[in-house]
Amino acid sequence: QVQLVESGGGLVQAGDSLRLSCAASGRTFSDYAMGWFRQAPGKEREFVTVISRSGGKTDYADFVKGRFTISRDNAKNTVYLQMNSLKPEDSAVYYCAATYDYRGGYLPHSEYDVHYWGQGTQVTVSS
Repeated sequence: QVQLVESGGGLVQAGDSLRLSCAASGRTFSDYAMGWFRQAPGKEREFVTVISRSGGKTDYADFVKGRFTISRDNAKNTVYLQMNSLKPEDSAVYYCAATYDYRGGYLPHSEYDVHYWGQGTQVTVSS
């Protein structure tokens, strides 16, 4: 089983930046595509961004393009989410997600494709 632990959330003002981290353990980190989802109160969990096993491919939800950047360091078993120009509507619990990829190059976008979840970290953006 893969264990995922997020960190870096907090309370910030609109326009500020945060960097979330997700540390993985239990399996070979480089065998997994990694992503971030978020869930605001009363809303469904939604896709934010994803990165392939090697880090060579990424994709983003339209509402974060140009503001958020996903990256990974396979030597450290860690994936990051750099969040810039934060908006109040970005407030949510952010979840790290891992999806096994036997071949490489896979970019899962659906929560139904996720194999392992972190516990989440709260991001609150005040106006």
